[in-house]
Amino acid sequence: MRKTIYETNYDRLIKLGVITNEGAVTDQYRRSQVAGLMDWVVERLPHLDGASGNDEGIAVSLAHYFEQNGDMCKDPEMVVLIYPSQRMVEAFTFEMSIPPIYQQVFPEPRKLYPHLRKELNAFLRQWLNNLIAQQHFVSE
Repeated sequence: MRKTIYETNYDRLIKLGVITNEGAVTDQYRRSQVAGLMDWVVERLPHLDGASGNDEGIAVSLAHYFEQNGDMCKDPEMVVLIYPSQRMVEAFTFEMSIPPIYQQVFPEPRKLYPHLRKELNAFLRQWLNNLIAQQHFVSE
């Protein structure tokens, strides 16, 4: 049976070292550095756990940052929700500093924007593929 986008993105997070095979988040904060590319930062966000209305959802931020005029700018940051028992992950938010963009799939628990959900999860799939191709990995 073919995997859903949520399941394949989960597998990609394992390959990138964000979660273990069992679905545990490997650390509270990690950074991947690849020469010539922007650092990739992964941060645990426990205050957003269950934000979709599914109590199991573990919130993690995935981000690239650059500095402009002394400020750190997101390029981009996505918050994802990880569901270990289902071996799935889905996009929760997307944010960029320039131009300023903020999108949220679940405006409140158990309510969602279906079109945005599809769009952001497709973007997440491509971004994770790019990170793997660039040899990013968040190691201990």
